[in-house]
Amino acid sequence: MSKKLEAVFTYLILAVLAVAVLFPVGAFVGAALSPDRAGRPVPGVVEWSNFATAWQEADFARAMTVSLIITCSAVAGQLILAVLGGYGFGVLGVSGHKVLYPLIVLGMMISTEAIIVPLYYQFRSWGLTNSLPGVILIHLGMGVPFGIFWMRAAFRSLPGSLFESAELDGAGPLRMLWSVALPLVRPAITTLLLLSFMWTWNDYFISLVFLHGDNQPATVALGVFQGRHLTLFNLMAAGGLIVAAPVLILYVIFQRKFISGMLAGALKE
Repeated sequence: MSKKLEAVFTYLILAVLAVAVLFPVGAFVGAALSPDRAGRPVPGVVEWSNFATAWQEADFARAMTVSLIITCSAVAGQLILAVLGGYGFGVLGVSGHKVLYPLIVLGMMISTEAIIVPLYYQFRSWGLTNSLPGVILIHLGMGVPFGIFWMRAAFRSLPGSLFESAELDGAGPLRMLWSVALPLVRPAITTLLLLSFMWTWNDYFISLVFLHGDNQPATVALGVFQGRHLTLFNLMAAGGLIVAAPVLILYVIFQRKFISGMLAGALKE
């Protein structure tokens, strides 16, 4: 009887948490589909044209293309450097790793707000302000420390005997990485891909400081659009859903690997 009560109590808590999480999402979607300017739901009326209006007036076609270029480039670079760095520190044991690894991980503790002013002047002297390569470079620098930390833990969780056997078979470091290690750490790589994509896509602060005009990504374009339509909450909600859609779609596609990768991230160092 006590087990049944415990199960009922557990499901009751989960149901309350689910409602608490999903209710704001449902209200936001309802506001985006509402014909009312304040976003109040109107029974039996769904205004799909809110999305078309937001798409056209905010020029999301251009802005999301810019976001896609920045995000895909930065995430690809982060994954490559994170995998190579994590493999080097976690498996190969590169010389000086006791000094280099803490210095790299120290980058996770640096706040963007603390370095944004000197960073801006430095990039301006290089001619990289209002430049997509400049913002991509910043995202690489901000994302690689966590990526190396994450992938090092993933590689260190693999049995050492796998690499010893591969080495006895004549496999070199790159061959062991490609044929032995990578297939086993795919969930960790998928999780890192989703996290990096989400952080880069959702960035507002760096893009606001470094980019303007036609180089503004979707998050900044959304802020400008919302500033022009403060009294049209239904259009603001529709714009917010448009910008959030790519991250949500990726999560739905890779949710199982994402969850397994997050669980694998709890493995000991």
